[in-house]
Amino acid sequence: MTYLITKPLFLILTAALAYAIATAGIKMASTIISPPALALIFMGFALATVAEIVLLRQADLGVIYIAIVTVETLMVLTLAAFIGEGLNMKQLFGAGLVLAGIFIVGE
Repeated sequence: MTYLITKPLFLILTAALAYAIATAGIKMASTIISPPALALIFMGFALATVAEIVLLRQADLGVIYIAIVTVETLMVLTLAAFIGEGLNMKQLFGAGLVLAGIFIVGE
């Protein structure tokens, strides 16, 4: 288990998922602030913080940030589509450009 939690890919996915969980809590709180929304926000940011601390011991901030932002963006866009807040064609094109830019910078 220790081997798995120190692997960069696992930690990047964990951080991105944790940020997506916090984002879901923020979306939930945008309607009404409730204990479940606050719990999601707190747990998401706490888990992301721990994952990033471990990651920063293994790689540079720039590399980690680009990877986390890419995965988190894909997760949040998927969540948005799942709850019926999908993107129109113009927004989808813009999101594609942002992701392409992230990939280019990450190379």
